[in-house]
Amino acid sequence: MKRFLLLSVFSLFLQVSANAQWNTDFYADNRVYQSGIHSVDLHPSDTRLGEPVAVLGEYNQLVLEFDDVETDDHYLKYTFIHCTHDWQISDMNQMEYISGFNEDMIEQYDYSFNTIVHYTHYQFSFPNENMTFTKSGNYILLVYDDTPDHPVLTRRFMVLENSPAKVNAVVHYATDVNQRFTHQEVDFEVLPASFAVRNPAMTLHATIKQNGRWDNAKYGLTYHSFSNNTFSFDYDDGRNVFPGGAEFRTFDISTLRSNGDRIVSIDFEHRRNQAYVLMDEARPYSAYETRSTMNGECIYYNRDLPNPYSEDYVNTYFTLKSQYPFTDGDVYVFGELTDWRIMEDAKLHYVREQNYWEASFYIKQGRYNYQYVYVPHGSKEIDATYVEGSHYETQNQYTILVYFREEGTSYDKLIAVEHCSVQ
Repeated sequence: MKRFLLLSVFSLFLQVSANAQWNTDFYADNRVYQSGIHSVDLHPSDTRLGEPVAVLGEYNQLVLEFDDVETDDHYLKYTFIHCTHDWQISDMNQMEYISGFNEDMIEQYDYSFNTIVHYTHYQFSFPNENMTFTKSGNYILLVYDDTPDHPVLTRRFMVLENSPAKVNAVVHYATDVNQRFTHQEVDFEVLPASFAVRNPAMTLHATIKQNGRWDNAKYGLTYHSFSNNTFSFDYDDGRNVFPGGAEFRTFDISTLRSNGDRIVSIDFEHRRNQAYVLMDEARPYSAYETRSTMNGECIYYNRDLPNPYSEDYVNTYFTLKSQYPFTDGDVYVFGELTDWRIMEDAKLHYVREQNYWEASFYIKQGRYNYQYVYVPHGSKEIDATYVEGSHYETQNQYTILVYFREEGTSYDKLIAVEHCSVQ
């Protein structure tokens, strides 16, 4: 009993001082802060693919998994931070949105089995008996080493109201005739159901995501018109328009005993596994090609060994032929395999003797989607059409998130999540 009281008092102290803790060196974004951390995957407990969305008051858990290839003994902790609809840290104290303790240890970890690259695999599920949520909205999961001043990684996830509003959505070619064959427009309407929406121009906001990306998401959308208790987000100014891009390229390195899909060679040299992906060609003006993809995501698995944590890391080579110069920018391999970020190791370098571009970096065994993206010099804008082209037929997956700041409250509720793709 005395131990429980001490823990409760300590937890309350941490919660009261929580807001002061967030003046630390981490971002309200999906980031990795230590070089040894790889293969970060936050997903629903019943599927490896899909958006990390929990439902308030229900026990549909999310699972975080990641590998540490550098350190054997980490004593890692995690906590949750509530954010606004546009991913600014909320003014609320942690005790206002977390029931239970405000931090917990990651107690489940295992060592890799029979791999050349040794790693420690960490995993935990939430919400759990120690920590549950009392508010819906956007959240940051912060994993850290001992204190929040030593962040390991951050992940975005969402908690949805358990009686959500209804969203009717459609994805079609862009209204602008100049973008008709290259872009996609996401129109939708929100039926607020039991939510009493007053002053909607200030309190009702929406975000649209394309595939797994946050960098090109459309934030802070407000309603265009209102009729019959329905808020319309159907615009004519292009704010809900995305380049269609092209279907993702694929490859499979789930086996190292033979060449998988689009793998031309598997080697073991200098005590490391190496795989060579079939050479790609730039296709900015090619016709649309349909293929089945995972919209840029990946699945880790080892086809040859049924043991858990037997997936090895493979130095994987990508090569690109292009008739078009990249003199004013750089080209990168991009997708969930690079954490949806521009990764320096994934930058292509020109091989003059062979007249192609090449990059190689370590990734875990599994099946992958990827694209080549272009970043102009001096810019941070990611252009997924410069190399791949853009088509309105591309089967992109869109996620619509609707937020509402109820009168008398100080936070943005997440009242709807809707998935849709081109018709």
